[in-house]
Amino acid sequence: MSPAWNATNMNDAAAPSRLPHRAAKAHRWEEVEERPYKEDSRALFKDISRQILFSDPDLAAELRYFEVKPGGFSTLERHEHMHAVMILRGGGHCLVGDKVHEIKEHDLVTVPPWTWHQFRATTREPLGFLCMVNAMRDKPQLPTEADIAELERQPAVARFFAGDAAGPGKLRRGR
Repeated sequence: MSPAWNATNMNDAAAPSRLPHRAAKAHRWEEVEERPYKEDSRALFKDISRQILFSDPDLAAELRYFEVKPGGFSTLERHEHMHAVMILRGGGHCLVGDKVHEIKEHDLVTVPPWTWHQFRATTREPLGFLCMVNAMRDKPQLPTEADIAELERQPAVARFFAGDAAGPGKLRRGR
């Protein structure tokens, strides 16, 4: 296999080539394209971008960096594959299953298969995180109205969806 392999023959044609080092500056990596978060018009999300840091056929996983602007959020979704997430920058809240968790730098979040999940930047700074997933993975499943209603039966989840993840009067406004 060529050391300059890139993913031109894979689904994600502009994935970074195999280089021994790519320097980072302000959470952006050399020769790594900043991309839109999704290209699915059915999925609701706000102010989020992604970079694919590692995508190689010799890896069974793909490592991506996501950055959510303050007030932004990822799509509420679930799928067959799991996620391993490390918060690199900022803070916020995440929904995993029917539980809402406060997240901050260096926290680790595991999203099991078929578990509803969403990340929100609830402070005044961007929320940046690494996310490792299977290289070959299924498409996300979006919630139905019934799924959302079931999740909202948990008061903390209803507050999270309303933008007040920490509870009435407790939304973190920065550090």
